[in-house]
Formats: sequence, structure tokens, C-alpha cells
Amino acid sequence: MKIIVATDSASGITKEEAKKLEIPVLPVPFIINGTEYYENVNMTKETFYQLLNDDAEISTSQPSYMALTEFFNNLLKEYDAIIYIPLSSGLSGSCQTASMIAADEYDGKVWVVDNQRISVSQRQSVLDAQFLIQQGKSPQEVYDQLMNTKFDSSIYIMLDTLKYLAKGGRLTPAAAVIGNVLNLKPVLQIQGEKLDAFSKTRGYKKGTKIMLEALKNDLSGRYHEFDEKGEMYLQIAHTNCLDRALELKEKMEEEFPGYEIFLTDLPLEVSCHLGEGALGVACTRRL
Repeated sequence: MKIIVATDSASGITKEEAKKLEIPVLPVPFIINGTEYYENVNMTKETFYQLLNDDAEISTSQPSYMALTEFFNNLLKEYDAIIYIPLSSGLSGSCQTASMIAADEYDGKVWVVDNQRISVSQRQSVLDAQFLIQQGKSPQEVYDQLMNTKFDSSIYIMLDTLKYLAKGGRLTPAAAVIGNVLNLKPVLQIQGEKLDAFSKTRGYKKGTKIMLEALKNDLSGRYHEFDEKGEMYLQIAHTNCLDRALELKEKMEEEFPGYEIFLTDLPLEVSCHLGEGALGVACTRRL
């Protein structure tokens, strides 16, 4: 049986990486001043962040019904089944749409995995699925394994500004102004369906300390069993602040000796909600 693993661009998998890994990636659209764009298709990172700083009206969207069916139909010309791993249903309606299409039209040929992942953790799920297929697992077995391990990942994100939380309706504009004046850095977490508040602090250094302490607690606590087996590894993701990300990577190499640390940009459809200067860390189990 020929099985292909596919995902969407919220995984952060670039065109170059997708080609190398042989992973089809469906672009997720976002809207700027009323026009639809796709990362590295008709919008570059440089232009995106310039528009963001110029206060353009930016919002996210999701792949259309037509885009999803065309994506699946093209893959099924060559493969017998698709394991599709989209952005978490807790953060987008895309997963629900894909699940509905799969149930209505594809009769067991498309398996939509809603394992509550985004960005670096979603990327790892894609690699895990490929590994399981190489081990000879069936679509049902791959699906079950990914769903059974969906909470084996923690993400912590420190925002540089409260502006975009206010734009998204999660914070009042007045609170955002006060927070920015006081240099408050909110730290958010993803350990399941949604993005939740975790902590808040003043300044970048204190924020990174909080995130690294959270990782240590996860590795010694909820993921201790997996960590002892060497199954956990660390990740860093950022929105257009590479220097800070590299600085954080050096610090993590000192505090977490022996761990592999993966560093990447957050995809633009995620940056729409976080703004520039966001910095995230994660620990994820690797099957």
C-alpha cells in the first residue's frame, strides 16, 4: 500500500525541506488589506514584516474546500492513502473542514490527524508519521499512534508586544498600551488545543528564564519517562528575531547539554497573531 504523509504550511516546513523529505505541503492563506497571500508564493517574509510594522490590516484564513479537494485528488492519483496532519483544530477551522471532506468524499483514503499540533510540534508529527509508515504501519495504526501521543509536546511563546493580542480581541487596546509601557512580556503556552496564558514578566531576560524553567519542569516531570529513553528533543521558533533566537540557542546548549536543538522561523500565518519579535521554545517527543 502506497501511503503519503502531507501537511499544511503552519508546520513551518519550507518548500526546500518539503522537496527533500518528499512531503506535500498545502499553503495556508492569510489576508493583508483585503488581498489573499501565501508565504513564499506571493509574499516574502521581508515584505510581510514591513507591512506588519506599517499597521496593515492582517488576518488569517484557511484553505478552501476546493483547495483541499484538489490537494487530496492530486495525491490520490499516485498514492492509495493520505495521512494529513493540519494545524490544530483548537487554533483553526481548517482541520474540521478537512475531516468533513475526508469523511464525505474519500472513503478511508484520507486520514486527517487532529493531534493538536502547530509549527515545530506539527513538523515533528509529520516526521513521526513518515517513520511509522517506513516501519510498515497501516494508515489506521499511524493515525492511532499520533492521536495517542498528541499531548507529548509543550510549547512556550514570549511575545515582544501585546498589540496583536489586542487586535485579535484577546486583550483590550488600553491594556495593551499599559502593558507595552511597563515592558510586560506575556508568556503563552500550548499543551493541548488552545493557546493559553502561562506567565507574564518584565523584560526579555526574565521571560526567557521563565520559559527555560518551564521546559526543565516538563522534562523532569510529565515527560520524565520519555526523557530517560532519549525520546525528547528541544526546539526554538521566532518571528523575525534571529539574533535573539541564536542567543537563546547558545544558552539552551549550556543548560540542556546533550539535547538536540532545532531552530526555525515561525510561519507567517502564525506571525499574524503574534507580531514581530516573538520567541518560542518547545520540547517534543520523537517517536
